Amino acid sequence: MLYRLTEWLFPHSSLVRLFSYLTLRSILAAITALLIALMVGPVMIRALRANLIGQHVRELGPQSHLVKQGTPTMGGALILVSMMTSTLLWADLSNSYVWILMLVTTAFGAIGFLDDYLKLVVGNSKGLPARWKYLLQSFAAVIAGISLVAVAPNAAATALHVPFFKEIAIPLGGTGFCVLAYFVIVGSSNAVNLTDGLDGLAIMPTVMVAGALGIFAYASGNLIFANYLFIPHVPGVGEVLIFCATLMGAGLGFLWFNTYPAEVFMGDVGALALGAALGTVAVIVRQEVVLFVMGGVFVMETVSVILQVASFKLTGKRIFRMAPIHHHFELKGWTEPKVIVRFWIITVVLVLAGLATLKVR
Repeated sequence: MLYRLTEWLFPHSSLVRLFSYLTLRSILAAITALLIALMVGPVMIRALRANLIGQHVRELGPQSHLVKQGTPTMGGALILVSMMTSTLLWADLSNSYVWILMLVTTAFGAIGFLDDYLKLVVGNSKGLPARWKYLLQSFAAVIAGISLVAVAPNAAATALHVPFFKEIAIPLGGTGFCVLAYFVIVGSSNAVNLTDGLDGLAIMPTVMVAGALGIFAYASGNLIFANYLFIPHVPGVGEVLIFCATLMGAGLGFLWFNTYPAEVFMGDVGALALGAALGTVAVIVRQEVVLFVMGGVFVMETVSVILQVASFKLTGKRIFRMAPIHHHFELKGWTEPKVIVRFWIITVVLVLAGLATLKVR
């Protein structure tokens, strides 16, 4: 918005040329989102605490978590407010990808907000019934897929690209693309939600993956870089870098308050929205496989739950002491900060592996 406003007010000014640089606007977007989060955070935390919107710790969970009882929740709204405000300020709002990302993130955030509201305010311990949550997520993801097909500028924007191979691009067609987008967006959303069980555990990997996807977006939107790196060139996708930058800034601002011991938790309103945002970005930049690699911690958490449930139903035995797997390590004697930092380290390695696919083709 500021770029277009400057272009209108000062058509011959050097500011127009300055704001046309994606790299500069992405830096300013990240800083803006960070500052908004740091300023709004204390106010939001006080409001949540005053309204007794706090965490309910399950009795079967690790005993060390009992001290978290009552910690303000639904802090993910802080991330969304910071992201959306900064995106509106610094992104080119004529870009369709920006609007699709904002709408998908808002939609999943609204689903999470409803779930949190029912649990924490209404007092319904089960929250939004699973079937309704999944139905709403599915509806939002399908609409996102259809929208991306509608705005696709070329065949590369809807083909499945395989890392490490220069010329493997599997045409999916509109239907196949929508199915893939559906699974990636819904899967990513729920995977981040499952990971959000310890202070700062989910937000830092989300920030790192978003930063890496932003690099892919920048390269894919630039014809010269895309051809040099043998990645799909999707015109207009470079603007997605701005959105990724706001996610990074807002995420770091939230981590300021969410770091151990947390002053606030993001709740479903944040986890579902951020996961959907990562999934949608990966679909837009055609790097779904790379998201699977870089988001390995999210995948590991999800698979641990699936295996635990399947094993218990089939054999009556549990594979892990508790699922998701971060609780398993806690019950083995790892302190919470140790689990968090080690999962962060794993994410750093996986993100670097994902970025390596830019050149190893």
